[in-house]
Amino acid sequence: MEGVVAEEAPRAAGSGVAMTAPVIAGPQRSTARPHTQANHATSPTGEATDRWKAWDGFLESNAATGFMQSSWWSDFRATTGWESFGVMLKHGSTIVAGATVMKFAYTTEHCFYYIPEGPVLPADAASAEQAFRRILDSIETRRASDAQVVSHLRIEPRWQHAPVFVRGFHPANTFMEPRNTICIDLRPSEEAVLAQMKPKGRYNVRLAQRHGVSVTEDVSPRGLEDFLTIYADTVRRHTLRGKPPRYFRALIPLLSATGRGSVFFAEYRSTRLATALVVYFGRRATYFFGGSLDVHRNVMAPYLLHFEIMRRARALGYESYDLWGVAPEGEPNHSWRDISVFKRKLGGHELGLVPTLDYVYDPVAYEGYTARYS
Repeated sequence: MEGVVAEEAPRAAGSGVAMTAPVIAGPQRSTARPHTQANHATSPTGEATDRWKAWDGFLESNAATGFMQSSWWSDFRATTGWESFGVMLKHGSTIVAGATVMKFAYTTEHCFYYIPEGPVLPADAASAEQAFRRILDSIETRRASDAQVVSHLRIEPRWQHAPVFVRGFHPANTFMEPRNTICIDLRPSEEAVLAQMKPKGRYNVRLAQRHGVSVTEDVSPRGLEDFLTIYADTVRRHTLRGKPPRYFRALIPLLSATGRGSVFFAEYRSTRLATALVVYFGRRATYFFGGSLDVHRNVMAPYLLHFEIMRRARALGYESYDLWGVAPEGEPNHSWRDISVFKRKLGGHELGLVPTLDYVYDPVAYEGYTARYS
């Protein structure tokens, strides 16, 4: 990676790929689909906009990362109390690696850094090691000037195995995002996508069709409220830790306005029984959040819902459908058990990612963090 240059700067300075405390300010509607780059409506300068577009384009062409490294995700997370900064490594004018780094203050004096779905590294092992070190060095430079005590750096890359050069990190006892998921290949025909489901999954799709279940998209105010109702019912019924309504009241309009996602419903006799919030990024569609009601379970509405989502995503050019989180095999008491049984009937291949990894900067502060959040 000779000749690679690192760039890191706060957003206000108009350089780098991620900025400090980004905000959502009237995002423009975009018709972005796979392999395209959406305009970033809140960048302060043309130069910063171009760098954001270049960064997002780099991410969308890289299957080893995801939407949580994107500029618009940083904007969204700013509405939920997170700041962010970034490091971009370039060889000439070509981006080769980098990371959007989130920052969360858990007390007035303490914070931690977090890289979701990253860092993003070259495929070549030697280049990846150099890039990883440069990213960590840039983060360390930032940490040294931070007004708060940074307890640790947390990373959750989409790696199935940790590279040998990742040293000094240890597995955390909690995670931010799921480390086990299922991905369904959408490149075969619709018939093949249906055929790869478990027999019970295929049967339930056809049963829902016979019952007259229909699937629709709705990101209107009514759709948002219906999503919240079904999601809250699911969280309560399964005793899960859910997101608050304000999370979705910020996220769903952003996804809709930028063409980055949609909300789907399965309906039966004019009643919405199941819902799914889907995010589009790169070549992947992701089932991010959703749920179902405990009525009319016999019509199997959720199965048709997800088959239709896959069918529509495939028609738009997406190549995989990520079910975003299942309980690991062999954990029958896991809180995601019932939801995971359902997801596994949809087929696909399971992806086990490396555990959440922490690099401790300040042991005392880190002990305080783990005591608070374990």
